Amino acid sequence: MRIGVLDIGSNSAQLQVIDARPGAPPLPAHCVKEPTLLAESINEDGAIDDDGVQRVADAVSRAVDFAFRYSVDQLYPFVTSAIRDATNREKVLDKIHQAASIMPQYLSGEQEARLTYLAAHRWYGWSAGRLMVLDIGGGSMEIVLGRDAQPDLAVSLPLGAGRVTRRFLPNDPPTRKQVKVARRYIRDTLSEVVDRLRWEGDPRRVVATSKTFKQLARLNGAAPQRKGPFVRRTLSVTALARSIPKLAAKTAAERGRMRGVSKSRSRQILAGAMIAHDAMVALDISSVEICPWALREGIMLQHLAGMVGDSVSLPLQPLTRNGRVIELRDHA
Repeated sequence: MRIGVLDIGSNSAQLQVIDARPGAPPLPAHCVKEPTLLAESINEDGAIDDDGVQRVADAVSRAVDFAFRYSVDQLYPFVTSAIRDATNREKVLDKIHQAASIMPQYLSGEQEARLTYLAAHRWYGWSAGRLMVLDIGGGSMEIVLGRDAQPDLAVSLPLGAGRVTRRFLPNDPPTRKQVKVARRYIRDTLSEVVDRLRWEGDPRRVVATSKTFKQLARLNGAAPQRKGPFVRRTLSVTALARSIPKLAAKTAAERGRMRGVSKSRSRQILAGAMIAHDAMVALDISSVEICPWALREGIMLQHLAGMVGDSVSLPLQPLTRNGRVIELRDHA
């Protein structure tokens, strides 16, 4: 079966197509990215303006056309926090339905966190031990902690790179006061969950997902994407501390010319760096490893887990002795 996941976010509508087989990894057969650029289209009242609504509807329509072109059997379209949290969300979804004949789902922040954790946990395997996953999107930040297939704790915070940029960093480049106020908000928001996360104990491995972390890692010397997913990429809190003043001193256009920073994320990469740094400091994390799998892969893995494939039947049988079923109370 060929399935597609369409992630409709603040920067783009990304279609990822895989040929699904039980037990196989969700490796993409095709990828398509259509720009939505919603970061600059959200009004003070939280609504997406008419130009943004039309732009995201057109982007989704083009992505769906590609899904037909690639003979996708099943499509799972979903929106992330930029649209999920918009005050005119229903208008946006209706416009997408009119343009593309699909009705996207919207996941809660906790659902996003759990699916992202599923992808990271599957990538690193059981040997990863206790795993912490950090993810910075356009509208929210997810922090997940666990050892097993399902996490012990999953939280979603209003610390998206786009959200913080719109609210606290309106100037280009921002003033020192704006940066200071933004960092105070970031740290105050993190402080609400730090004690809860510490209570769960220290993780054995800390990984980060999302374009924000990937671009920050590339900015600080990590291997480019063309080297493939199996190259180990890391990002240290020390490197982030050095990057923040450099990013704050530049305009968005200047940041877009820096190594690894895309033009579409150049305005919000400063906020992303501050969120990443302050989260790592608050949680005593010196370095994170960049995980190539994230939310879209988590959705695909969830779907693959429900597929029925050929398997050998191995029914459990009751334990007997001398023809008599042994029950637990017999050993009490």
